[in-house]
Amino acid sequence: MEARTQLPHCLLPDPLTSQDDGDELISELKPVFQPRLYGSPGCETWSVCFSPDGTRFAWSAGYGLVRVLPWPLPSKLHAAESKTGEKMLDCGDTVWGMAFGPCVSNRAKSVKGQELLLATGLTNGMIKVWVVTTGKLLFGLTGHKSVVRDLVFVPNGSLTLVSASRDKTLRVWDLAKKAPPSRVLTGPNYWVFKCSVSPDSSLIASVCKLDTKVYLWSLRSFTFVRNLKYDQERSMVSCDFSADGALLAVGSYRAATGWWLDLWDPYTADHLIKVEDCDLCVCRNDNLLTALAFSPVFPHLAFKDYRALQIWDMEQDKLVLVSDRNRVSGLCCAFHPQGNAIATGCRDGHVKFWRVPRQVPSLRHLCRTTLRYSVSTFQVQALPLPKKILDFLTYRDIPKIKILRCSEHYS
Repeated sequence: MEARTQLPHCLLPDPLTSQDDGDELISELKPVFQPRLYGSPGCETWSVCFSPDGTRFAWSAGYGLVRVLPWPLPSKLHAAESKTGEKMLDCGDTVWGMAFGPCVSNRAKSVKGQELLLATGLTNGMIKVWVVTTGKLLFGLTGHKSVVRDLVFVPNGSLTLVSASRDKTLRVWDLAKKAPPSRVLTGPNYWVFKCSVSPDSSLIASVCKLDTKVYLWSLRSFTFVRNLKYDQERSMVSCDFSADGALLAVGSYRAATGWWLDLWDPYTADHLIKVEDCDLCVCRNDNLLTALAFSPVFPHLAFKDYRALQIWDMEQDKLVLVSDRNRVSGLCCAFHPQGNAIATGCRDGHVKFWRVPRQVPSLRHLCRTTLRYSVSTFQVQALPLPKKILDFLTYRDIPKIKILRCSEHYS
């Protein structure tokens, strides 16, 4: 299946006149297709992602279509496909999850030359893998019995793909083989909603929508490791590893009380930090979380709730970005690999790009990230260092409970 020749291009952004968002909004992609009646599915942007080198952006534009655009976005998106490098992929079914793979060479039997791959997870349980430069379908992966909700490539540069599905399983695929077999990880009793792979490619974390625990799996032995358990029922939203792998962020909510961001130590299963929504806001119980993501560069944790897109700087312990206010329909978010921009996808099919405040990472942060990338918590705790330094290296110097006050109530 090849890219369409006649592309239903998106509309260019209108002049940025919003006083609320100011200069934070970089650009916006608006779908040509009008949303259906409220509650009728089809146009939602369930997934957005940047390529590992930051030169491509993929957008599940609704109605089974995926647009792949060069980044930064070209000034003339209405130009011919051959001039802008844009590709439109017709997946034939609703796209829920997407992931860019590494640039691969002929060491993969199924790939010729140096190519960038994009995997798409569909409602019918199929995973379609595309060659980005040509827009051609490379192959389809079958095995899941229901919606493929999330996809992630293992970050070690191999062609290993992890998929999470509503059939209550995760699968690990080896795309270097022409007919890639999968390892099936079973255990959850509910839909597997999101998954994340640690930066050292050793662990898989996954959450289920209605299961009040996190599942950790070994990517080396393909076995279950442990659960991270909660003492209260809640709806699980997402999970993501920090850039050094020393933290696992988990987003959840209860309709009666609002959302939580919990930071766990994936090595020791210690619950380190509980971050709560602003306790002074009247609408707290109606403010539910929809997505979260760690910055690949800075000590930033981004999350999208019903009220806004917010970015918390863990080192400075403050919100450095509060944008996209009153955008109730936000569904997903993804950082650019350089950490200087973040994209959000919405239920009505829009995609917005936000400028992340520039900063120079502190030497403290760089040292901790470099060390923790390859050293586990147990190994750090065994070092003959003062307790204050050990607490810093293991993220135990942050208060156990943190309330993120909104801009209106921040003092």
